[in-house]
Amino acid sequence: MVHIVRKGSLPDPAEVPERLRKAATVALSMRLREPRPTGFPLLFTEGHELIEPAIAFLHEHFIQRAHTADTLRTYAEVLYDWFETLEQNNLDWTRVDATDLVAYRNRMMQEPSPRTGRPYQLTTINHRVRGVLRFYAWAVRMRRLESSPLTGDPSHFVVSRTRSANFRQTAECSFFVLRQFERLPRPVSSEQARELLATLLPPYDLMARWQLYTGLRLSELAQVSLEAATRPRSTITVHTLQIIRKGRKPGYVLVPETLLEQTRFYVATYRRAWLERAQRRGRTSQHTALFINSRGTPVSKKTYQRVTSNAGQVCGLRMTTHVWRSTFACMLLARLEQLARAGAAINPLLVVKILMGHEHIDTTDRYLRAIVVDASALTEVLDTLLGGREA
Repeated sequence: MVHIVRKGSLPDPAEVPERLRKAATVALSMRLREPRPTGFPLLFTEGHELIEPAIAFLHEHFIQRAHTADTLRTYAEVLYDWFETLEQNNLDWTRVDATDLVAYRNRMMQEPSPRTGRPYQLTTINHRVRGVLRFYAWAVRMRRLESSPLTGDPSHFVVSRTRSANFRQTAECSFFVLRQFERLPRPVSSEQARELLATLLPPYDLMARWQLYTGLRLSELAQVSLEAATRPRSTITVHTLQIIRKGRKPGYVLVPETLLEQTRFYVATYRRAWLERAQRRGRTSQHTALFINSRGTPVSKKTYQRVTSNAGQVCGLRMTTHVWRSTFACMLLARLEQLARAGAAINPLLVVKILMGHEHIDTTDRYLRAIVVDASALTEVLDTLLGGREA
């Protein structure tokens, strides 16, 4: 079985046996050009041998290319699952071919995930297959392999060349990757949003409002500092908040004064009370994070996602934290489209693209296609078509 061991920090010389203290002191004085941080994942085989190619691949993408911690975690999960499969089937990673990768893909199609017990989603299957293909393309490029049957011209394995408006056509749409139709965003209505917000408890209701009113990603929401969110009251109705977008791109969002007012109330009441209680109970009570839980510790991403999902179940909805962001985009785009039709000199898609921090306008266009047509107008159109009446 493949094991992931997290890189630890070097011990203090006083904490090791006397015969090792000199070596520990020398180790602390060493300066590496590209050091791997504490917590960096190291993959080992069942025989406790380091899987060096996998470590080098992760090192390049996280240290040299300066990708985010989420990207490192994603690549580590893909390589762990791939090498675990190879070890279970007694396969050498340097000798695998297309048949082995197809078998790996088909296994995920037929068997549930051992971690969740649920069937794999199509996006997960394609994501892992693409990760394996990138790893072997990297191995050939870095001369760790002379060649590999998993690299080369994707057109050798093309299944379909039909282009569709909602079909992802990339260089990796090959024999290995399953055909995948793009899912449109799922916004909630105003009534559903109010019901969900009423179900959520602090601070999760405020976190949801930040996403709903600004369109922040979950990773970007964690960047909102206590200082920025509690700026002094102002007569300005909308404030600009500078953030670092996905991919370390600089950007900004527009924050209404009403949201900042709700945040100030949360800081002065709930957050303050929770920190004081944590201090009375001897726990650390000095946190710079804006959103903390009732124990006085920063809210984790997984907890917020789980609480949001549970609130959706209570309200009879399939809910994720990303739905708040989708709702913001769809409602804003619908309103801007109305203003543009009324004669306003604006480009609705471009405005939403900037505020959402999208790299490409095609991504924003998905929200335009997801806008729900007004029910009364739709009924009138259907009556006209089916009844044969003239509009």
